[in-house]
Amino acid sequence: MEHLLGLLRIRIHRGVNLAIRDVNSSDPYVIIRMGKQKLKTRVVKNNINPVWDEDLTLSVAEPLPVKLEVYDKDTFSMDDKMGDAMFDIQPFLEAVKMRLGNLPDGTIITTVKPTRTNCLSEESHITWTDGKAVQNMALRLQNVECGEIEIQLSWIDIPGSRGL
Repeated sequence: MEHLLGLLRIRIHRGVNLAIRDVNSSDPYVIIRMGKQKLKTRVVKNNINPVWDEDLTLSVAEPLPVKLEVYDKDTFSMDDKMGDAMFDIQPFLEAVKMRLGNLPDGTIITTVKPTRTNCLSEESHITWTDGKAVQNMALRLQNVECGEIEIQLSWIDIPGSRGL
């Protein structure tokens, strides 16, 4: 545990205009991977605009990129891929390290702009919310004809860890 920096909580909010992989819809779920860790949301049946509102929590020992993959759940065959996205947590961790304390809610700490190397579909603001740094992201899915996933990052310090 001494090498652990803390926990990254990823709220998988919703999917927007996801690809159709069944007859008229899809049964999507999301997998998050960082290093050897892999977490999964529940399946939302018959929906290309699903709302998960699920929190997945990763242990962070080093700031590795996070991979998000969306799949369509199938009963009698392999699940169909519905796109993927990568995002870098380094800008978020830099904001958390600032330990800004008593900023007013909604204060923008920094802005991350979409680039060719990230999957952001629009600017992402890291804000001070409820006494902590929070980052909302809209990620454009790659390797698929359409779709975005909206997520939110927040940080959990671990007592006794080396921290950020």
